[in-house]
Amino acid sequence: MTQQEDDRPEGRRGDPVGFVIAAGLLALAAAVAWDASGMGAVSSYAGIGPSAASWTVAAALTALALGTVVSAVRGKIPVPEPSDHAAVLTILAGIAGMIAIISFGGGFIPAMAVLFGLTARGFGRRALLTDLGIGVALGLFVYLGFTKLLALSLPQGPIEHLF
Repeated sequence: MTQQEDDRPEGRRGDPVGFVIAAGLLALAAAVAWDASGMGAVSSYAGIGPSAASWTVAAALTALALGTVVSAVRGKIPVPEPSDHAAVLTILAGIAGMIAIISFGGGFIPAMAVLFGLTARGFGRRALLTDLGIGVALGLFVYLGFTKLLALSLPQGPIEHLF
């Protein structure tokens, strides 16, 4: 990203876009903190409970919001580079495909194959069949690792019932 030139009129302080971004980050931090406060005070090993990660995320988002305010006041918000809308839509299609496959009982492995294949396509790779195969292999590896080694359950479909 390139830095924005300081072409503001004399006497004008700050970058309004930076303040909007900071407000969004702060709102997100407040939502995470509110959710963390409802988790209860159950503590496990070493006094750290399930809400510790959420409080950490809320604190990090607050720090990012404060840093963004400082950058906005200084007028140093980077100008975003142009995006490739086709690539973004391809990756979003991969996410939507993954959600649809899992929702309709297709299983974890095919969902991950579609997600991997379309994400690789979004990043510019053109070997879709190869990428779908790689996605199947990675999905199988993750599925077996989670279900057999960690004894966690992942969405099952026809392929997963073979294992």
